[in-house]
Amino acid sequence: MTVRKRYYRLGKYAITPLLDKMSRSRPAYQRRDTPQEWGRNGFRENGSKAKMEERMSKKPPEIERTPGGSLPRMKPGQRKRANALIRKICCNYENGNCLLLDDGEECVCPQTISYSVCCKWFRWAVLPQDKALEAEIFRSASVKRCAECGATFVPRSNRAKYCEACARRVHRRQKNASDRKRRWSTDK
Repeated sequence: MTVRKRYYRLGKYAITPLLDKMSRSRPAYQRRDTPQEWGRNGFRENGSKAKMEERMSKKPPEIERTPGGSLPRMKPGQRKRANALIRKICCNYENGNCLLLDDGEECVCPQTISYSVCCKWFRWAVLPQDKALEAEIFRSASVKRCAECGATFVPRSNRAKYCEACARRVHRRQKNASDRKRRWSTDK
């Protein structure tokens, strides 16, 4: 089956095809984040570069503290996951040392040897990469355990019962069972 593309005018002279429902991806000339979509002056007019520089110059906010005033503590399993995350993602971690604290001498990364969340960079840049771990440490009330595998996850709604990986499997299993039941009842 061939799909015909409809055409529309962008400006006074330009004509480009519209996307059909069956089209899988955008043509190269309609990709987002291109200079044509930024406007005539690119960054200068929108102020995007200035906003980026402003964000980079700001210091990260303080780490939230417990009602007693102490830093949040991690359990051994959480610390193990956090250290793996630091080794994998943190841009300031190199061979067990922290580049932010390096003043000529090598300094061990304090977050990897501590059970408390003491590094602002870890809290605001690294930890958000693992939503479940962040929720376990800071928002223990909003964390649920998966009914299938027992892993912790942050639910998207109050009805969530399974983590994302198990939800797909369970949904497929339930759908197959429902289809089998429907087919079985219509054959007789």
